[in-house]
Amino acid sequence: MNDRIFLRDLRIETVIGIYDWERGIRQTVSFDFEFPADIRQAAATDDIAFTLDYKSVAKAVIAFVEASQYGLVETLAEQVARLILEKFGLPWVKIVLNKPGAVRGSRDVGVMIERSRADFGL
Repeated sequence: MNDRIFLRDLRIETVIGIYDWERGIRQTVSFDFEFPADIRQAAATDDIAFTLDYKSVAKAVIAFVEASQYGLVETLAEQVARLILEKFGLPWVKIVLNKPGAVRGSRDVGVMIERSRADFGL
């Protein structure tokens, strides 16, 4: 099954960065997600119980990221992947994490990762 649910440009303020000045401010990061889904039963029944509740995913990610204080976007992306896989029982997740304005002259920089439950021993 190749169905996917996506969530794009989820913007969250957090403490992120390795420099002293970054540790004292909140910066906006942006996430894009792809989740595996077999949407056939949800489509046939028009019932959210048969699909991924992406609003619940967004709320969990927002709460986690707002409370976090990582130095690297790599660490933040990895920990968000773990959270999603543990909390929502998905087999895998793809995450693009952008940190706008991190490099002068570029719109944003970031990381793109794909993680499965096996990557975390789940």
